[in-house]
Amino acid sequence: MSRADDVLPLFDLARQWPDLREEALETFERVASVGAFSLGDELTRFEAEYADYCGTRHCVGVANGTVAIELALRAVGAGPGSEVVTVAHTFVATVEAIAATGARPVLVDIDPRTRCIDVGALRSAIGERTAAVVPVHLYGRPAPMDDVRAVCADANLPVIEDAAQAHGAELGGRRTGALATAGAFSFYPTKNLGAMGDAGAVVTDDEGVAATVRSLRHHGSVPEDANRHELIGRTDRLDNLQAALLRLKLRRLDVQNDDRRLTAERYRERLAGAGVGLPPEDPPGGRSVYHLFVVEVPDRDAVLERLRASGIAAGVHYPTPVHLQPAWRHLGLAEGDLPATEHAARGALSLPIFPGIAEHEIDRVCDTLRRALPDRRG
Repeated sequence: MSRADDVLPLFDLARQWPDLREEALETFERVASVGAFSLGDELTRFEAEYADYCGTRHCVGVANGTVAIELALRAVGAGPGSEVVTVAHTFVATVEAIAATGARPVLVDIDPRTRCIDVGALRSAIGERTAAVVPVHLYGRPAPMDDVRAVCADANLPVIEDAAQAHGAELGGRRTGALATAGAFSFYPTKNLGAMGDAGAVVTDDEGVAATVRSLRHHGSVPEDANRHELIGRTDRLDNLQAALLRLKLRRLDVQNDDRRLTAERYRERLAGAGVGLPPEDPPGGRSVYHLFVVEVPDRDAVLERLRASGIAAGVHYPTPVHLQPAWRHLGLAEGDLPATEHAARGALSLPIFPGIAEHEIDRVCDTLRRALPDRRG
């Protein structure tokens, strides 16, 4: 077994701290000295900066990424009696957010070539009750948004991007979040753009959607009168301190995304011919940001244990698809109904990737993985 200090983590947030430390401490002092912790100037500035980064007119900071999807869906009319189409190969929060609106999630399969939504399956799933579609930019790779938008335009449906893993990813010269009616982001600490706690945002060009999300996040109030409540809202604000810290980290995002791309390139080179399924290449006109680097391997669980025993903290995203989770049995899907999703879940193995990972560490992962594969041990 490896010693604790020899373990290479899946994510290493501590490596970012030395670069952030001085500015972060100054930020804590600035926010605390003013005493503005909710709906303050730092939030307003972050919203403007992140909207500009994404290429949208509006950004509304909210409490977390799950809330971002939910409030965006509510803003476009999803609710009780309606349906929202998404994939089962995603973190469960995507589907939780749909259910939180009162709508019924309709789960479809992925395209095995992209690991994102199968457009043919999407087309077949749209019905009279469909209120919206939520494509997921899985692992930081943009979903096929041109095709998704075309299908949804024919049905006059809004599209909400689940961009929780795709901060700064691009397709056709535009960034995720700006590719549909609205985009929902998570700023959970391990994300490419991560806060120091829970945080999220909705970005959109639609003024009505932005206004509704702003109202819903703050008790359904209206800007001109905080004591007038026109909607039934909640307390789902992005706090001022997290917004200030996100402003610091946003300035570093593009450089760190480039670092992730270089890591992914080295993984591809070192694992070529190793007998593992590599992530799909970028689509034409697209640029992934590699929130995760996920390979597919035979006998995944055994390989995972061998990696961990050798000090490589690999992971699995996501071992049980949403449609096979106990909480979602009521949706009526069973094993075999979404074969591409189930195949991906059986073999998916996430390798360490984070800003600052060294070449020798990538090489160590690749060498260890080659030895851990069933037909390469010896």
